[in-house]
Formats: sequence, C-alpha cells, structure tokens
Amino acid sequence: MKHPRKIIVHIATSADGFIARPDGNIAWLDRPRPKGNYGYLAFFKSIDTILWGYKTYAKGLEMGMEKGMKAAGFGPQIKNYVFSRHPREAPLPTFEFVNEPVKPFAQRLRAQPGKDIWMMGGGEIIASFLDAGEIDEFRIHVIPILIGEGIPLIQPRHRSIRLKLLAAKAFPDGLVLLHYRTKPHSCGSAAFEFSGTKKRCRRVRS
Repeated sequence: MKHPRKIIVHIATSADGFIARPDGNIAWLDRPRPKGNYGYLAFFKSIDTILWGYKTYAKGLEMGMEKGMKAAGFGPQIKNYVFSRHPREAPLPTFEFVNEPVKPFAQRLRAQPGKDIWMMGGGEIIASFLDAGEIDEFRIHVIPILIGEGIPLIQPRHRSIRLKLLAAKAFPDGLVLLHYRTKPHSCGSAAFEFSGTKKRCRRVRS
C-alpha cells in the first residue's frame, strides 16, 4: 500500500513558544546533543523534501547554511522549496523558489512519489499551510528556556485547530519532544471555528 506523504512541522521552541528572538537570533538553541540528536537523525531519514519560508532561508544563508547542510547530509536527494512573494536571486543548488497558492502546491507535492515532507518554517509559512489544512503533524522540541519575546511558532491569528497527542518524550537535559497530529476540521479556514457539540462552523467576526 502506498504511504501517503505527510507534511510535518519538525521544530524547536522555547518553553514560552518562540522559535527565535525578535531579530531571528537562535543562539539559545545551542546545547550539547545526545546520541540521536533528540530523534532528528531518524526523522531526517523519513523525509526527502523541505519547505522553507524566505526569511528562514535568508537567515540560514546568513548563518552559513550551505556548509552546514553538507555536513548534516543534505545532499542532492533532498529537494528544497522556498516560498517567496517576489522574484529572488538564484537559489542554492537543490533549492527552488515558489510563488503560488499553498493548497494546490501542497496537493501536487503530495501526489508525487516520495517520502514525507519537512516544514522547516518559520511562523508565517507554517501558519499559511496550517490554515489551508495542509499540516499533518507537529514534532515540537520544547527547550527548557524562557526567552521572553520573539518570533512565535505560528503567526498569530484567530483559529481553532485541535491536535491529537501521539507521543511525548522527556530527555535527561529537560528537553521535551511533543508529537501531535492535526485533527481534520470541516471549516477549512481560520475564519471559522467549531460551535457546539455538533461541530457546526460559524463565521468569526473580526
């Protein structure tokens, strides 16, 4: 039986829900890595495609991402798509810029043969895919640190999306891995929410 491709957010956050400081700094993520790197190595073997927001891609370039990707095993077998609203400079090899609606892009990508798809982030592109119903799972590594302010995991807006906890694993250093699956909802938009026990949708006034 063909394995349906899933789009999975695999990411680290502070204990207060931020993925970076306001300027994009992530130095607070630096910490000794245990064997298996908190499950990252196993997860990496399960994907062959990565989705990036442009700001995350640009920050990666600034931090020397190209050299780091080679060291981490990001070879030509990994296809990378960077979402950008405007034409950009030529991307790195194996990277492609995308400027099209999320829904048709995700559905076309899912229809292609391959492994699962890693949603790298940041918060804006995660929100766009989530609100389009195109995020299947979250694997959130909660780092035991409070940074007080920063870039949130998901760009804030009104939404009501339920999650099912698949697993929770605590590591000796205090990091906790939370694995969630998104529950399908008939509303299909952040502009709606469930109402009452019959799960009817109603428009939310802004």
